[in-house]
Formats: sequence, C-alpha cells, structure tokens
Amino acid sequence: MALPVDFIARTRALLGEEYEKLAEALAGEAPTSIRLNPRKGLTVEAERVPWCETGYYLRERPAFTFDPLFHAGAYYVQEASSMFVEQAIRAFVQEPVVCLDLCAAPGGKSTHLYSLLPAGSVVVSNEVIRSRSYILAENIQKWGYPNGLVTNNDPEEIGQLTHTFDVILTDVPCSGEGMFRKDADSTGEWSVANVELCAARQRRILHDVWNALKPGGLLLYSTCTYNTEEDEDNIQYIIGELGAEALAIPVPEEWHIHGELKYANPVYRFFPHRTKGEGFFLAALRKAEGDIEAPRRKPKKEKKAKGKNAPTFTDWKSFLQEGNTYEPVWNETSLRLLPPELQPIYPILAEKLRILSAGIEAGELKGKDFIPSQALALSTELHPDAFPSVDVDWQTAIAYLRKEAFALPDGTPRGYVLLRYQSRPLGFVKNLGNRANNLYPAEWRIRSGYLPEEGNILNI
Repeated sequence: MALPVDFIARTRALLGEEYEKLAEALAGEAPTSIRLNPRKGLTVEAERVPWCETGYYLRERPAFTFDPLFHAGAYYVQEASSMFVEQAIRAFVQEPVVCLDLCAAPGGKSTHLYSLLPAGSVVVSNEVIRSRSYILAENIQKWGYPNGLVTNNDPEEIGQLTHTFDVILTDVPCSGEGMFRKDADSTGEWSVANVELCAARQRRILHDVWNALKPGGLLLYSTCTYNTEEDEDNIQYIIGELGAEALAIPVPEEWHIHGELKYANPVYRFFPHRTKGEGFFLAALRKAEGDIEAPRRKPKKEKKAKGKNAPTFTDWKSFLQEGNTYEPVWNETSLRLLPPELQPIYPILAEKLRILSAGIEAGELKGKDFIPSQALALSTELHPDAFPSVDVDWQTAIAYLRKEAFALPDGTPRGYVLLRYQSRPLGFVKNLGNRANNLYPAEWRIRSGYLPEEGNILNI
C-alpha cells in the first residue's frame, strides 16, 4: 500500500518510533468480524471480540452475500474496533433512553444500540444522504427490533428538537485514515486539506445537533481516523465551547487500547498494530446539567387511509406475539405498528423529521387483501404461527433472495406463506397453487451473477 507522504510525516510525528509498527500492520490483512443478533438465535464457535459480548472474528472473509442468515438479520458484518461503543453504553446507560444515532448509515452502530440499550429504549437512526438512508432502513428492518425509526434529515433540522434525546451517538464523516487497510483506494482521496475540511464539518455537525441533547445527556463522539484535528481537537472543542465533561470508560490494559495523543482528556484510540481491528477513535462526554425543556407534542396529521375498511382492519393483532400493545398508524393504505415505548415520541418526531420507517412496517392493504411486508417477516415480534411456513434449502433461499421463481412443496397452503431458512424467517411468498409470487423487495435482491458452492458460509 502506498501511503500519502503527508500522512506518513504527520502520523510519524504523532506516534514516533511506534509509527513503523503501524505501517507494518497497514500492509497486512484486515480481520473480518461479525456481531450476532441476540434475538435470532445464531451461535458460533470463533474468537470473540474482547470488548463486545456478541462480536466474533472469522478466520477468513466469506461471501456474505450468499448467506441467507445474513439477509435474515441473524448477524451484522461490522468492523471490530467500532464495537467498542458497547463499553460506553454499558458504563453510562442503565435506564431506558431515547437515543439518536446521527450519522447512522449503513447501520452497524444502530443495530448494536438496539441490542445494547435497556428495555423500553427508543433508537432514532438518521442519515442525511438520501440514498444511504434507504440502505440504513433496510439493515434496521433486517435486524428486526421494533423500538425505533429511521429518518433522513440534516443535523440542523434535528437540532430543532430541543432536549429530546438522552443519548446521541455521532460517528461523524471523517478523512478515513483508519480504513486505509480495508480500502486502499481511499489513500488517493486523502489530503491535509480534506482533514481540515472534515474537522470543520464535524464541529458544525456537533454545534447543530447539540440543542437536541438533554442537559445531563450523553454524547458519544467517534471517527475512524488517526489525526488529532478530527479527534482530540474536536473533543477539546466540545469541552471548551459546548461545556461538556469528558468521561472515563473502564478499559482493561490487556485490550491494548491507546489513550490520548493530545490534551489530558480521556479518549480511546484503536491502532491496528495494537488491537485486532481497524483505526477507531471514541470519546464519551456529558452535557452540563440544566433545566430540560419538554418537547412540543403537536402530532403531524396522518393522511386518511383509502377505503372504508382500512381504519378498522384489525387482523394485524394476530401477526404479533401475545402481550404486546401496539398502536396502528395508517399512511394511505400502508400500516405501521408502534410499540408502547415509541408511541409518546412518534408524533413529536413525525412533525419535524422525514421518517422512512418506524416501529414495524407491517404491510399494505389492497382492497380486502393485506399484503404482509418484508419488515414484518423479519421482525423479532412476529408470532411464530401467524402465517403458514415452509423451511427451504440453501438453493431455494438464494433463488428467493434473487427474486426468482421457484416451486413450493406439494401441500403448501394457498395464500401468504413465510419462508424459513435454518428455522429463521426469510420472507414471504404468495402461494397461488400452480405458482408462487415472490414478495422479496426488488431493491433488496441479490444482483450478483456469481454463485459459490453451497457450504458453511461463515467458515467457522
């Protein structure tokens, strides 16, 4: 890998003799790691990521695209260093919270937050770039937790939600020095000018969203870069200009996580020559205490559903596990189901934000026919007996994920049928008897023409 000359000079000045160890590590192979979905029952026998209870290193990188369990949301492919967010959450969050993942695409940290936060919490996953926000919504729906929503807004717009969030995670866009090993082409885009541009953009993002964090709330700031302009200097900005306090996270010495390179604030740096993962930086900060202004509760008016049967359609209650009280929200003929923790805040967020998905996007009513959605199929709240189901083999699962036609076993009931792979929901088809309509979302389908040999995709 040919590293930029200026990057070498600047990073050597930061690390001294240790820089040579970093350069050697950057010339090696990047490790592959995954994080399991606790609600989807997958177990693996592999080396665990020390700072993440559900994180594991794989011996090699498999073809994840062709693993139906990946599409079923049984695990997420995530860089190991970034899983350190878990330690900050465990250290400082013990009660239910309303949490914002501000720069959330493609969804690694958001899905982690769903698995980590105390029961009763709400996760708002936001992405400002519209195309990336749809990828985020897809990954959130695959993860299957109902207690959150996905938005597509600028930080300045979110900042208008005064004192709404108890926790804000800002994994801000950065110069990406920590990803050089995984993406060698990114070295050609790096420059000192871009570092300075990123640092200024990060401060603007922090300034714009700061008002939305409650007094006494927790801010998690992270980057995947090494330089101090985007890391320590911005932490000092948050402390000096925004009045926050930097918090110490308990870290065992054997994890070999590096501390600060500038100032005396507690920060946490991951270098690939020290830890098994890519470059990562994180700091936890507490906003100063003060009076909390209650968010305005003026709900955004929903469009009236078309058709007299839409508002009184109640069969959705049989779709979900017993004991849960969901609220139906209709938008034209599309149905969202909001869990109890989401119901109080949904009207407030809907007034200000562009919501792409919320709760469980259950499906669409067409005449007397309710078409269940992919999000419902993958929801961890789906009742196991809500629909007739068929277990399929790997070849059939891949055909389904490619949105191809295939045959169902003789005797399969007509109507909507849930496909399962290794006992885990994969998605719906509509069985017409002589054929089945593949209901897998066209925008989610596998587009690659390559097909590996069937086998142990995870290779563990």
